[in-house]
Amino acid sequence: MEQRITFGSSGLDRASELRGNPEALAALLASPGARVLALWRGKLLVAGDTLALLPPGHPVLADASEAPILLGRDGDLAWFAQDISRWTPETEPSELGAFHDPSVQVHPAAPEGSGFAELRTLMVRLDRRAAELAATAKAVLGWHDGHRFCARCGAATEVAQGGWQRRCPACNASHFPRTDPVVIMLVTHGNAILVGRSPGWPEGFYSCLAGFIDPGETIEAAVRREVWEEAGIRVGPVRYVASQPWPFPASLMLGCRAEALTTEITLDPAELEDARWIGREEMVQVFSGTHPTLGPPRLGAIAHSLIHGWLSDRLD
Repeated sequence: MEQRITFGSSGLDRASELRGNPEALAALLASPGARVLALWRGKLLVAGDTLALLPPGHPVLADASEAPILLGRDGDLAWFAQDISRWTPETEPSELGAFHDPSVQVHPAAPEGSGFAELRTLMVRLDRRAAELAATAKAVLGWHDGHRFCARCGAATEVAQGGWQRRCPACNASHFPRTDPVVIMLVTHGNAILVGRSPGWPEGFYSCLAGFIDPGETIEAAVRREVWEEAGIRVGPVRYVASQPWPFPASLMLGCRAEALTTEITLDPAELEDARWIGREEMVQVFSGTHPTLGPPRLGAIAHSLIHGWLSDRLD
């Protein structure tokens, strides 16, 4: 199932052995095959359905406040990422940070036909390698943006290890990028599945239930707890299916299938606006676009893959 999931591994060599070698990193950045993915406030520089990769030192990158981070390499090719959020476009997008942001910001020095776009709007159009590079860059640069000061003493931190660490010069603490584990579950009962919608989601948008794993908690326990807390449904057997990096901002979605022991729904209104059981025949309508009120989960999200796999009896 991994091959059908957006942001699934493309086999990228992350060259982690070079992160602590400043000379090797500098040589890689100076190599003819080096390219930099520019991000602005979490949005990626793209041209059509591809990443608009820039040579190091390109004028667009003049607004970067820190050195490029190493994403990985493949033979003579090497990919880096750099944040240019200090740049201010002529018009500030009102949709920035919204559930759906279709706006594109064009940098005056960017290659013709390129602009900064939200990853959610184009993730299913990227090839596997570009999707992995984009997800990695967005997650790691997002972590840097929120960790510029030491959590131990409050001093300003510095980039280290090719962008995969921040060090505090005051207390010598080291800080590393975080990935937050999240369970997302296809809860079944007979010929139906449980779906819900959070407050603020677009009308008719339903998806699988999901939630963060607590410290000291197993995947299976998190599935049972989250379904009980959000919908009042007791869950029995739980089986892991597949995972998906989800850089919004930096989660790892752990897709599971769970069997419900009860069916009566009791909502937690702080978590869900609505939840319901949907039978296989009705879900076929949803996925075919013929349902009068409901739409499928976002294409490219693991919830879409889980439900599609269930509908086609290929949830493996």
